[in-house]
Amino acid sequence: MTPTPSRGFRSETQRFLGSIARIVRLIVGLIVCAVILGGARESCPAAEPALPARPNIVVILVDDMGFSDLGCYGGEIPTPHLDALAANGLRFTQCYNTARCCPTRASLLTGLYSHQAGVGHMVKDDHLPGYRGRLNDDCPTVAEALRNTGYFTSIAGKWHVGQEHGVAPWNRGFDRSLNPSAGGFYFAGSPRYDLSLDGEAIAADDPRLPADWYTTDLWTTFGLKFIDEARDAGKPFLLYLAHNAPHFPLQARAEEIAKFRGRYREGWDELARRRVERQRSLGLVDPRWTAASRPAAVAAWESLPAKEQDRFEHLMAVYATTVHLMDRAIGDLVAGLRDRGLLDDTLILFLSDNGGNAETGPAGRTVGDPTKADSSWFCGESWAFLQNVPFRKSKHFVHEGGIATPLIAHWPKGITARGEWRSQPAHVIDVMPTCLDAAGAAPPTTRGGRPAAALAGTSLLPAFRGEPLGRDTLFWEHEGNAAVRVGDLKLVRTGRDGDWELYDLAADRTEQHDLAAERPADVAALAARWQDWAARVRAEPAPERKKR
Repeated sequence: MTPTPSRGFRSETQRFLGSIARIVRLIVGLIVCAVILGGARESCPAAEPALPARPNIVVILVDDMGFSDLGCYGGEIPTPHLDALAANGLRFTQCYNTARCCPTRASLLTGLYSHQAGVGHMVKDDHLPGYRGRLNDDCPTVAEALRNTGYFTSIAGKWHVGQEHGVAPWNRGFDRSLNPSAGGFYFAGSPRYDLSLDGEAIAADDPRLPADWYTTDLWTTFGLKFIDEARDAGKPFLLYLAHNAPHFPLQARAEEIAKFRGRYREGWDELARRRVERQRSLGLVDPRWTAASRPAAVAAWESLPAKEQDRFEHLMAVYATTVHLMDRAIGDLVAGLRDRGLLDDTLILFLSDNGGNAETGPAGRTVGDPTKADSSWFCGESWAFLQNVPFRKSKHFVHEGGIATPLIAHWPKGITARGEWRSQPAHVIDVMPTCLDAAGAAPPTTRGGRPAAALAGTSLLPAFRGEPLGRDTLFWEHEGNAAVRVGDLKLVRTGRDGDWELYDLAADRTEQHDLAAERPADVAALAARWQDWAARVRAEPAPERKKR
């Protein structure tokens, strides 16, 4: 039997009828007002409360940050500026990404599942429709859509959706751009260095860049420059601020790292326990859920020799530094908006592109000096366990640890609630529809004279008001890892040959109690839905990948 959607979802039919009813009421009210000559304005029926006209929009995406790293999501890393945005806005408990960098960026920019946009994996062209390694020609970006309505559009930070194939910010709707085409780096001398200003390759010592720059601060510096250009042009703006932090190679200045040395000596076991306690006290984690245990490949902290504990402690201190500095840079952006009188009418959305990163395995990597541009430090699986608590698995996988992201929404003139949680399931495909809805812009129907795919996501504005969202299903696929969620039921597998697992997320979001053997009819029904979706969005046929 097909699972019934939970009460957290609303059918498209209900949503459609509700919209028609509101339109009819508004039209009738306007007609009555028009025929009552001399009637006072107060006598006319009022429409629903109007949102601010054409707000500014800032979308902040960070890279490889876990679900529980922020203070306002239970972490011990100091993130006071993001915590303040959450306290004066909203936090979502169930927001999702696509488990990996490039697909998340493709979905955020287009409002589509990443395979629909051509970026089902990374930027290699596998010569299959869903896996071209670049945004295809049929998907308008949020920047193109908003620029067509008069917005000034800009990006500061990581792009990584096909610049090597000719798809770049300056030909996908952005008026201004400072961006690397792909991966992460922090210092000017990095062997990974790759930076363009409005399509012009720019040297690390170019006089247009600040002296001795660090990318986390550089993105904010140019973001505020672009905002000033929008003000001078008299236009509302979209700023896409795409941090590479806290992506590897983890790097920061020595004086900043020193502030965090010693904070991780108690190790991942004890710190994970404390994070879960804080998450429960915040109301983020249901006390009924059993937190995921330490992965089998990860050693008990107390079993490690002192020298290895010190190496791991140093590693997590560097990671925490990059998260803290990212938060500080966001504080600088918020202060800049406030100083310019723009903060109240700016919608800020903050989220991460995937879960914490377990690449390099349990040992992590500590090659070179993390204060130098040529070093290579990765947290690895051991600290990824902490970053993603209370959930299982990590980046690449579509269990909750790989796809759950914080989502903070802050908009003083558009969101009346303060400091509240929202439990409606949200997804990165919802970013573009939310931006368009906030701006009063219709979804684009064509691009370059060709029909455009209908948006897969939905506006989150109803959730801002505490209302349900009008859909019942979400899907995932990455490297053969697959999932479908209908209501509170989630079907998930590891790899193309993995067995399907079934979870009731209301009772067990940490995915500890597999119900597949008990509910084979639900497994079959959900697997069929996933297969239909995979064919429709071009997740299949898929290229062969090495097993992870």
